Amino acid sequence: MNQAGAAGYQAPWWLPGGDLQTIYPAVCIRKPAVAYRRERWNTPCGQDFIDVDLVDGASPASPCVLLFHGLEGSSDSHYARSLMAAAKARGWHGAIPHFRGCSGEPNLAPRFYHSGDAEELDWIIRRLRPRHSGPFYVAGVSLGGNALLRWLGEQGHGAGIVDAAVAISAPLDLAAGGAALSAGFNRLYTRMFLQTLKPKALAKLDRFPGLFDRDRLLAANDLYSFDNVVTAPLHGYRDTDDYWHRASARHVLHDIVVPTLVLNAQNDPFLPGRHLPRTAAHAVTLEYPETGGHVGFSVGPFPGRLDWLPQRILTFFDDTAMRAPAPARLCEA
Repeated sequence: MNQAGAAGYQAPWWLPGGDLQTIYPAVCIRKPAVAYRRERWNTPCGQDFIDVDLVDGASPASPCVLLFHGLEGSSDSHYARSLMAAAKARGWHGAIPHFRGCSGEPNLAPRFYHSGDAEELDWIIRRLRPRHSGPFYVAGVSLGGNALLRWLGEQGHGAGIVDAAVAISAPLDLAAGGAALSAGFNRLYTRMFLQTLKPKALAKLDRFPGLFDRDRLLAANDLYSFDNVVTAPLHGYRDTDDYWHRASARHVLHDIVVPTLVLNAQNDPFLPGRHLPRTAAHAVTLEYPETGGHVGFSVGPFPGRLDWLPQRILTFFDDTAMRAPAPARLCEA
């Protein structure tokens, strides 16, 4: 039995429903202060860059936690600062690479980033890993979690350069998640994403005239339409349906050999619980608490705290350091 699956989460009584559990932690709970040290890395093609925010550990041999953020996230996101603060308190190293265009400065190449960006993750992980002689762990949130799972599955035993991984609120079935975000109250989340995605795309179009259709971009009112105009063609996919199908992490969960925790709330408005995969490889723990929303795992009396999620992540890493991978089990705590 995989003991990592035994941990559970229960949302505070005063924070009912998946939407409140998603929105309130992201905008209302104070984020811990974190002192980052930024590095700019040139991409392998030599024509672009990413910015990586780093937290220095107590010693060169201290463990390192690498975090891939979610759609339009950054090192300032509530989950990022809470995890990096917890890592720093342990004396661990931390790193948050920004996906292209997410560090506050437009990237230089035509491409952006996407949910199946395993190739991008591969060069980041392989560049950072040799710097650290101690244990090396990787986490991903939402889009970053899906991309991480894609990398783990596609690499197979090649992913053994990391000691363990955690994916939080990953949209494991992109088509189901896209449909959920286009309906009812969830359209609020879509509008929020498009408020930053569209200006970035328009700025890129000014830099690269003819890259995609401006009128279709301006008319896009959901992620399906935006991905059809921008994300899919820019990153080698035929259209949104092709992108959402091929990039979904659910297809590779049985190919993962690195100890991995997949943590998704069943009331996540971005991916309802009925779409969550029920089986995975032996190295994978599927942990599906009933509550938590989308990356909304806050705890405590009002006004709440953000410390449950970073502690769950770090505890999983601690556990993998003391045990061998065991069969996947489904936890519905």
